[in-house]
Amino acid sequence: MSELNVVLERTLAGYATHANFWGVVVVGLGCESNQINTWLAHSSLREGDTLKVFNIQDTGGTRLTVEKGIALIQEMLPRANQVKREPCSAEHITIGLQCGGSDGYSGISANPALGAAVDLLVQHGGTAILSETPEIYGAEHLLTRRAVRPEVAQKLIDRIHWWENYTEINGGEMNNNPSPGNKAGGLTTILEKSLGAVAKGGTSNLQAVYEYAEPVNTHGFVYMDTPGYDPVSATGQVAGGANLICFTTGRGSAYGCAPSPSLKFSTNTALWKKQVEDMDLNCGEIVDNGVSIADMGQRIFDMILKAASGEPTKSEQHGYGQNEFVPWQVGAVM
Repeated sequence: MSELNVVLERTLAGYATHANFWGVVVVGLGCESNQINTWLAHSSLREGDTLKVFNIQDTGGTRLTVEKGIALIQEMLPRANQVKREPCSAEHITIGLQCGGSDGYSGISANPALGAAVDLLVQHGGTAILSETPEIYGAEHLLTRRAVRPEVAQKLIDRIHWWENYTEINGGEMNNNPSPGNKAGGLTTILEKSLGAVAKGGTSNLQAVYEYAEPVNTHGFVYMDTPGYDPVSATGQVAGGANLICFTTGRGSAYGCAPSPSLKFSTNTALWKKQVEDMDLNCGEIVDNGVSIADMGQRIFDMILKAASGEPTKSEQHGYGQNEFVPWQVGAVM
């Protein structure tokens, strides 16, 4: 089986079993390489009350497929609507850490503040997933020194070497970063960008390293190997079990994520004023008003708890996130 199919199967399985879904309907074409029955077998899944599968070719075309899908969802809804919220520990929260449109303030405001919130979540038994391997390049030593075991550190180093080879055979290089938007925001090298990006992970021990979309079964601070492209990276984190996304930005982002709500934190006040409808919190107060990293981290942690309790994020209010399922297409697409 190709690496592309392995990653796709893992990603689909992660979404099909995600805690934020009550039920899932999976629709295939019928003759694709990723066959539904093969995927079910490889993922140890089976069709049941909360997982329905069928193919367009078997159903008889687009209109009949849409009608069948709607009917299956209507059949699921009565039981899904019986689910009620109930108090539970923060240990059930798993956040995916993202940064996009980074700027010169990212590493001194929003990113370390998010890191402080991560430390609080870990202290309460929760989990945080740091990712975007091309955007920690040059700062990986700050993570390996926190690894709980040598083999955990080695796995991260191995993924770095994989990326060096992957970019080389595709005519690129790991130093081909930051982006034009990052440069316009004041970042000049990948090292500057990486030092800021790593700050999102706080100071807790690195418990485990996962490949893309692998199930995250360890509590605490962990790492998942993903590309730096935000939708692809977040898709892997959600497939791994992230039920909330925390996204810092200095240039501005209107990103949303389903099924996991996305909280967005501006690194500077100018962005907050310009794009307040998309930002959930202004971390520029650290620079402008002397708010401490710890205090801002507490604010972020409080927002995480509120979002997990059902308070809509800005991106949810706009309806963002329905088109952000973007699995990683590793290697050549044929």
